[in-house]
Amino acid sequence: MSLESITQQVKAEISKLTQVLRLLEGTGVKRAKAAKQTKAPRRKISAAGRRRIAAAQRARWAKIRAGKK
Repeated sequence: MSLESITQQVKAEISKLTQVLRLLEGTGVKRAKAAKQTKAPRRKISAAGRRRIAAAQRARWAKIRAGKK
């Protein structure tokens, strides 16, 4: 085997492996388009909702602290 044929085979193998890696990572063209279509919008929580959650958590912490004394 000549050096040129060996390098040609190695380059062919590298291109095949690169293609497989892209498919596994999901960077393929078809996969990227599908991901954009199925992505759900982010949900937002209101300031009042955040205050209710924070108050409930503070109440839980107070209950735990009261039990330690």
